[in-house]
Amino acid sequence: MTTLKLLQKTRAAMGSIAAAGAEKKNALLLAMADSLEAHCAEILAANAEDMAAARGRITDVMLDRLKLDENRIAGMANGIRDTVRLPDHTGRVLSEVVRPNGIVIDKVQVPLGLVAIIYVSRPNALAVKSGNVCMLRSGKEAYRSARAIVAALKAGVAQAGGDPDIVNIVEDTSHASAQELMTAKGLVDLLIPRGGAGLIRACVENATVPCIETGTGICHVYVDKAADHAKAVS
Repeated sequence: MTTLKLLQKTRAAMGSIAAAGAEKKNALLLAMADSLEAHCAEILAANAEDMAAARGRITDVMLDRLKLDENRIAGMANGIRDTVRLPDHTGRVLSEVVRPNGIVIDKVQVPLGLVAIIYVSRPNALAVKSGNVCMLRSGKEAYRSARAIVAALKAGVAQAGGDPDIVNIVEDTSHASAQELMTAKGLVDLLIPRGGAGLIRACVENATVPCIETGTGICHVYVDKAADHAKAVS
């Protein structure tokens, strides 16, 4: 399916989650976590294919980031369960102003809409707790793993009575699909790039949709020999 059609399908599912209460969203999340573990074998098989194809083409550090095992999948599932324990801020009144004529104006926290995430080798990104739908676009090295993970998540959503299209993954891993996400005005409400400096720069320079400029990671800290090391560590 084309990236545009997937975006349209994902956006069409917004109504099923944006107005859902905390109990419904938490039920979906718990089902997604359970489904990840239930489909562990399929995910690991897909990951083995990714690892075989990537070996010798990417660094050992990137290979380690790409590699999945039962513990890492359990960690992903538990990470989703952790979000269930977080408060649900959807609908929270952030501020209130009463005008001289008696009109009350509330500033209310609402879902953003469709959040698109472009990421490279980490096949474990997700955003649903706040009532948003999510479009994922992984790097080609992690695509089989990411597709298997998304399939498991969608199965969990369906089992819990939700619309599986609240989370989808781009089928095209070429630069063209990334460009489509960057310029999908009217469909993408927020773009989050997670990867190297080149990816983040490309998104910031080319995106016509709202974009969060994230850090590239691998940040180093220099501690002078005269510093209080205990305080620096703290």
